[in-house]
Amino acid sequence: MHDSFFLLLCVIFFAVIFDFINGFHDTANAIATSVSTRVLSPKVAVFMAAILNMVGAFSGTAVAKTVGAGLVQASSITQVTVISALVAAIVWDLITWYLGLPTSSSHAILSGIVGAAIATSGFGIIIKTGVYKVLMGLILSPLIGFILSLLLMSFLMWLFKRSSPTLVTNTFSRLQIVSAAYMAFSHGSNDAQKTMGIITMALISYYHLTDFNVPAWVIVLCATAMAFGTAAGGWRIIKTLGVRLVQLRPIHGFAAETAAATVIEVASRIGLPLSTTHVISSTIMGVGASKRLSAVRWGVGGNIVLAWVFTIPACVILAWLICTVLHLVIR
Repeated sequence: MHDSFFLLLCVIFFAVIFDFINGFHDTANAIATSVSTRVLSPKVAVFMAAILNMVGAFSGTAVAKTVGAGLVQASSITQVTVISALVAAIVWDLITWYLGLPTSSSHAILSGIVGAAIATSGFGIIIKTGVYKVLMGLILSPLIGFILSLLLMSFLMWLFKRSSPTLVTNTFSRLQIVSAAYMAFSHGSNDAQKTMGIITMALISYYHLTDFNVPAWVIVLCATAMAFGTAAGGWRIIKTLGVRLVQLRPIHGFAAETAAATVIEVASRIGLPLSTTHVISSTIMGVGASKRLSAVRWGVGGNIVLAWVFTIPACVILAWLICTVLHLVIR
């Protein structure tokens, strides 16, 4: 029964739910700065993000292959394994969304896969090199984003130091629309692929396939689900990122979005799944620190970092528990 068609349908169902929740949970990644600087209205920003998230999802499958075949041995898992990982990630995303914390859906689902896989077949199922690769990306990407945004913002301040505030605001009010679009596209190119990898992993388990290839219908399904989720919005997290963390102006929003989108795009092309939430949060703190360290509300930033730290062990344990119970119930 583990490999029944019904369980495969359950995997696809929960994967779509996760992608939808990922869309509205991570909407803030693409539009928080644009909304907070009043460059775009919330409705326009969400609509633009939804469209470009979908476009980005069609841009490649390198990240999907890393998620589906680089963390655990796909041939050794069951449909229950995948369902457990998805349910754990969904539960964690809903909890953190309710609390208004911009935690990582990527951390949640990747940790869920590891925890559920251990419950299924033990530690031997884990591909250590893949886990190390993902962890390095998740750890280093916020640091790189912070430094890149700090340097970019410092350069822009030097470049426009003799310009009037009105000219700077008008210029970057237009440029930030472009950077917001870039950010939305990059978010779709990395985050939607994670769910593609999950569904493809389940298909490999069900059909006993040997090659990892993402079917076209999986790409369409995941892109659509994330687009609809993005359109639903995630206003609690938007407020945390765009208002409570740093007071932003258009030039700051442009620098933060451009730096974050560049880091995410490079990672997507080399197949490295990272947290788009962590990257944009770190670039927002970077542009704030370029003004002065006190410009960043480090208390809010500290709460965000704590949520990041707890996500991995929490989701590993939660997925392990769910998978252990389901394996006892479903025989």
